[in-house]
Amino acid sequence: MLGLLHRDGWQIDFFAADGFATSKDVARLATMGVHYRSGSPFRWLRRQGAALDAALLCRLPVASQYIDIIRRHAPNATVVFDTVDLHYVREQRAAALTGSQRLYRHAAQSRRHELTAIQRSDVTLVVSEEERRTLARELPRTRVELLSNIHEIHGRQRDFESRSDLLFVGGFGHPPNADAMQWFAAEILPLLHASEPGLVLHLVGDIDDAAQKALKRNGLVIHGRVDDIRPLMDSCRVSVAPLRFGAGVKGKVNLAMSYGLPVVVTSIAAEGMYLGDESNALIADDAVSFAAAVLRLYRDRDLWLRLSDGALENVRHHFSLEQAKLSLHRVFPPPTSRDET
Repeated sequence: MLGLLHRDGWQIDFFAADGFATSKDVARLATMGVHYRSGSPFRWLRRQGAALDAALLCRLPVASQYIDIIRRHAPNATVVFDTVDLHYVREQRAAALTGSQRLYRHAAQSRRHELTAIQRSDVTLVVSEEERRTLARELPRTRVELLSNIHEIHGRQRDFESRSDLLFVGGFGHPPNADAMQWFAAEILPLLHASEPGLVLHLVGDIDDAAQKALKRNGLVIHGRVDDIRPLMDSCRVSVAPLRFGAGVKGKVNLAMSYGLPVVVTSIAAEGMYLGDESNALIADDAVSFAAAVLRLYRDRDLWLRLSDGALENVRHHFSLEQAKLSLHRVFPPPTSRDET
C-alpha cells in the first residue's frame, strides 16, 4: 500500500506504533520511498501536522490512541482508519466459540472503541464485502471503502509430483492462529496420520517457547519466522487454514494462492476471499471433513491442478496490485505535485 501511494506521488512518513523497527525494516521502507520516523509521534505531529494532507491509522489500538491528536494538530488531513479486520467481530466469534463471558465483555468494549474510531474518521477501510455490509448496518452514514489484501502473483514453480507435506503460516500472537493449530494438532493430524503416516505439517510464524513445547509431536515441524517463504511454498503440496474464528481476509490464504499452492480452509478462513468449494479451494468445518479434504487434495493430481489454477486466478482478479490501485485512488487521489504530503 505504501509503495503504491509513493509511486502516485505521495510523500510518506511512517511511525511504528510500538516504536520498534529493525534496520532491515527501515531499509525496506526506504526502498518504497517511505521515511521512517523514530521518536515521539506526538512531538512530530505538533511540528508537522499542519502540513499533512492525510493520515493513515492502521488497526484499532493505533486509531484509538492517535485520532484525537491528529484531529487537533493536523486539521487539514483526511483521517483514514484501516481496520485490517473488524476486531470486535473477531472477538465476538472467539467468545462464541469458547463461551467465555470475559471474552464477550472484551468484545463489547472493542465494539464501542472501534465504532467510535470509525465515526471519528473521514474514511474507514475494510478488507471484505462482509465487513462493509456489517458497518452499513451498524453505522449507515459513515464512509467505508473496500481495500483488500494486496499480493503479487508469484506463480506455480513446481508440479504436483515433486511436492510433499502441508503448510500453515501464522504467528501465535494472533489468537485465531494459535487456536487453529491446537485444534489441527489435537484432532486433525491424527486422522491424517492414520492414512498417511509420513505426512508432515510445516508451521511458519512467530511462536513462543511455551506454545512450541505444547505442539511438539511427530509430523509437525515448527520453523518459526523465516526470511524467505518461497522454498516452502514451492515444495509443499497443500496449504491449510483450519481457523475456527477470525474476521477480515486471511493473508495466509492469499499468500499460498499467489504461489499456486492449493488450500483447504474452514468457512471462517474462506470469508471475504471469494472462494468456492471445488473451484479454487476445498472448504470443510469439522475435523473429519477437514482431514478428508486434505487427503483428497493431497492425492488427486487433477483436482490439485484445477484448484491451483483457480487460486492464481482468484488472487489476480481480487487481490492484485491493479485492484488495490483502483481502491486507493478513491481514498487517496494522486497529488497534483510531488511536493504534497
